[in-house]
Amino acid sequence: MQKLVDSLIASGAFGAHPPYDIVYAIAIFVFSAIVFLGVAFPFAGIVSWVERRVWARMQSRCGPNRVGPNGFLQWLADGLKHVCKEDLIPAESDETLFKMAPYLVILAFTLPWAVMPFSSSLILADLNVGILYMTAVTALTVVGVLMAGWASNDKWSLIGGIRSAAQIVSYEIPAGLSIFPVVLMTGTLSMQGIIKAQGWAPWTWFAFSNPFTFIAANILYISALAEGNRTPFDLPEAESELVAGFATEYSGMRYLFFFAAEWGNLFIIGAIITTLFMGGWQVPHVSNSPVVMNVLELVMFNVKVLFLVFVSMWVRGTLPRVRIDQLMSLCWKYLVPISFVNMIGTAVWVAIWPEGNSIAPWIMMALFAAVIVVFLGRVLHYFRRSKMELYLSPTV
Repeated sequence: MQKLVDSLIASGAFGAHPPYDIVYAIAIFVFSAIVFLGVAFPFAGIVSWVERRVWARMQSRCGPNRVGPNGFLQWLADGLKHVCKEDLIPAESDETLFKMAPYLVILAFTLPWAVMPFSSSLILADLNVGILYMTAVTALTVVGVLMAGWASNDKWSLIGGIRSAAQIVSYEIPAGLSIFPVVLMTGTLSMQGIIKAQGWAPWTWFAFSNPFTFIAANILYISALAEGNRTPFDLPEAESELVAGFATEYSGMRYLFFFAAEWGNLFIIGAIITTLFMGGWQVPHVSNSPVVMNVLELVMFNVKVLFLVFVSMWVRGTLPRVRIDQLMSLCWKYLVPISFVNMIGTAVWVAIWPEGNSIAPWIMMALFAAVIVVFLGRVLHYFRRSKMELYLSPTV
């Protein structure tokens, strides 16, 4: 981005001696708009289609399969339908806050893309406090959701907004504490700096660096699901209890904004986990061409992120919604204390092995592989049993 700004200034497009900061801000704004309209918003729509197809396959249903090939254009049809719908505003609502709330949620979804490290060169702004910026701007979601619940003047909306505020504020603590171990090991808050401190091989990722970072990665993922109002933590919009929660009174485009942000946040969750614990865009050096390497890095980064997005869909289609008391107990009784232990344990680990321990990653990977083998064994067991019952009792 800095090279692009230098070339724009040198070309004279902004006058003879334009202020560097103003040109930089304009460039960031333009490219952020391009990324949002060309990548972020379409991604949210496509993920909504993919998620419905994944759920359908898990539940032996068809899912969207009419609009476009395999129903792929269903997300676009749904978006156009919401755009064309009437935008209703309750008579007793706070009209100004009611209108502003969806835009705050979309803002919290848009701003993190500015520091998203897609490759070694493909990043809008490589801030030296990138991960701090990421956690700060995503927290704006709670303001928009709480504002929507309060301004709707509806009891279901208000309960959903209050639940969201309590949930997001609570889970911000274990999420932030789970980021500290990585910062302690790298000594930087830059997203690119954290990625460069890792390698392309799994045994060089921070997820397997030591037991504390492995646990921190899992806690951060769970906390991110809770902050994103994803099942099993979707209590702010629990349809069986609160109609549609904080979005009950919304319709048309504003209703679409809330759920576009929810689906789009899956990419942000995956990007944060990938950057901190899974090596980010790191790939083996196979070419001296910067273009080829950046394309490979972009593909690698997106493969890791999309894998985590699929896991989030899998979790939503598998686990039931928890109760509000279970949600808060999990955070304050378990995740917060464990996160503190992780942070202290990582500090001790770094003090003992400043250059890292060469044996620990292999032990952690072996334990992880053992868990995966046991899990797949149980999946195959239930799969065989269900197939046997299907053939023996086809009418049941």
